[in-house]
Amino acid sequence: MPDLPAPESSSLRTVLGDHPHTAPLKNGQLTDPEVRLDFVPVSPIHRAFAPMVREEAYDLCELAIVTALQAVAYGRPVVLLPAVVAARFQRGCLIAHASRPVRPENLPGLRVGVRSYTQTTGMWVRAHLAEDHGLAAQDVRWITRDGAHVAEYADPEFVTHDPDATDLPGMLRTGRIDAAVLGNDLPRTDEFVPVVPDAAARDEQWWRRHGFMPINHMVAVAASTCRKDPAAVRAGYALLRRADATVRRPDGTPHPTLFGFERLRGPVESVVDACLAQGLLPRRLSAEEIFAPAMEVLGSDAA
Repeated sequence: MPDLPAPESSSLRTVLGDHPHTAPLKNGQLTDPEVRLDFVPVSPIHRAFAPMVREEAYDLCELAIVTALQAVAYGRPVVLLPAVVAARFQRGCLIAHASRPVRPENLPGLRVGVRSYTQTTGMWVRAHLAEDHGLAAQDVRWITRDGAHVAEYADPEFVTHDPDATDLPGMLRTGRIDAAVLGNDLPRTDEFVPVVPDAAARDEQWWRRHGFMPINHMVAVAASTCRKDPAAVRAGYALLRRADATVRRPDGTPHPTLFGFERLRGPVESVVDACLAQGLLPRRLSAEEIFAPAMEVLGSDAA
């Protein structure tokens, strides 16, 4: 009897950022016979978020946690996996111009620029300001360029949309805004100064108290892909775990990745609390609601 040809592996259109733990997947060092990750280049990564939550443009996609939670709340067709692929400390992302320094206690009534009110870095900055200084989101005049990735969400009334707000450092130079929230594009020059002077010390204290780094990006899968090929989704998740295990990180130090339903329950619920306080969600979401679709695909004990 002639040998039967080996079945072709499934292919997942995939968008992941360039991280140490995604490199083995992108360079082909790690593979799986059950699934092939067909990488789609998108830069900057946030440009993939709206197509993912609005159109299921990709099978597997890195997704900002605020966008992911809004997608769940508004019933968008994405399934959030228990996988954090990007996290960072956020207090140092709030800056002012060196010629016009600002301190947290001065922020009420001032104009603070941020790419989008829903940007996850901005959410964390506001959460830290509330925790450290009792500052509510509505105490500040937020100036934004972009709207939400989830089309159903509308910004609160204390947010001003300015389509010309394309250059936040330039707006700081001219005094059009008093402070700005910047993430990967944070300037590294003496021209700008942090608004939180003891940001690094506060961040370390926060990490030691909470046990995780502030979550930026997780991984989501198109709901249609979960229905059509759950085995490929399981294999893709396993690849993410294997790739993360190739990165050596000392114990007792902050890690920018996090996996597993139980490990993520507390961190995700804390993000839900912050989002509710800032008017980013229409209602409270439980960890069970957020992860139930992924549990059906991966199994409830997925590590």
